[in-house]
Amino acid sequence: MDNEVNGGRRRRTHSPAFKAQVLQACRQTGVSIAAVALSNGLNVNLVRRWLNERDGSGAAAAGTQATQLRPSSSPIGGDGFVPVQLADRPAEAAAIRLELRRASVAMSVIWPAQEAAACGAWLRDWLR
Repeated sequence: MDNEVNGGRRRRTHSPAFKAQVLQACRQTGVSIAAVALSNGLNVNLVRRWLNERDGSGAAAAGTQATQLRPSSSPIGGDGFVPVQLADRPAEAAAIRLELRRASVAMSVIWPAQEAAACGAWLRDWLR
């Protein structure tokens, strides 16, 4: 690793052998790029840039790579919409949930939302 001076700032340069070693470590199954970068004292964005440079040029390579990873029999249409079936669940009744503390008293209150006015009246009385 060498240091170059660019406009008053010192910029590190890394040898091709070091880059190859880091990129090889990133190719291992189950290893995160961030972990490899941190263990080598590098910023993860720099390692990602090296990976993009290796695969091609910048964002164009990333877009091409994502397209290549999608299987040809993908259910995703041209618009990117994926139909999903949701199981029917019973609707939960809306409720007002309060956790109250006053002096040495602590309580949790669950009140039906349709009775909000009664809840407000009770709460006003309790707080007096």
